[in-house]
Amino acid sequence: MADGTMAVLMLILGLTDMNQNYCDAPGGCLAPQPTQPRFMMSQGEVIHRRAKPADEAYMRYDPGTKLGPFGQAAGFSVGQKGEVWAGYGATYSIPLGLTGFYIEFHLMPGVYLSNGGFDLGGWLEFRSGIEVGYETASGWRYALGYDHRSNGGTFKKNPGMETMHLRVSAPYDGGTPGD
Repeated sequence: MADGTMAVLMLILGLTDMNQNYCDAPGGCLAPQPTQPRFMMSQGEVIHRRAKPADEAYMRYDPGTKLGPFGQAAGFSVGQKGEVWAGYGATYSIPLGLTGFYIEFHLMPGVYLSNGGFDLGGWLEFRSGIEVGYETASGWRYALGYDHRSNGGTFKKNPGMETMHLRVSAPYDGGTPGD
């Protein structure tokens, strides 16, 4: 699953869900809908491919609007050797019954700067992945995630890398402290 499989799976599941559950809504299949905005932080490690094991810190913000079944996300990561990635894309979540457990897929194109660290072959790098987690009654999420990054063959060199990470996510109400 190190070749963008998660991105393809996200698109198939999301588009199927959209066709079955969202296209009859006023405004069409991708009508904006409110959702819980949240901030996420994760710590992970590059685990294989040609990249050597190294730590990575990742932050993500999901704004409070979905387009049909697809959430939106903006992410930023910094690797142990100075690598930087920043991108914006889509998420798709599947609640697992009434248990609080969920699965979430994401696909985010972004800009990558190796800064002397691992060379992914170009500046345009796609981050796709899956996380499996638990959401508490107060909206906090705790998850284990797996991400793949590559340029999808848009550049001559495309080694790719995978990261495993632990993620904590907090709901965000948009207010300021003390409101």
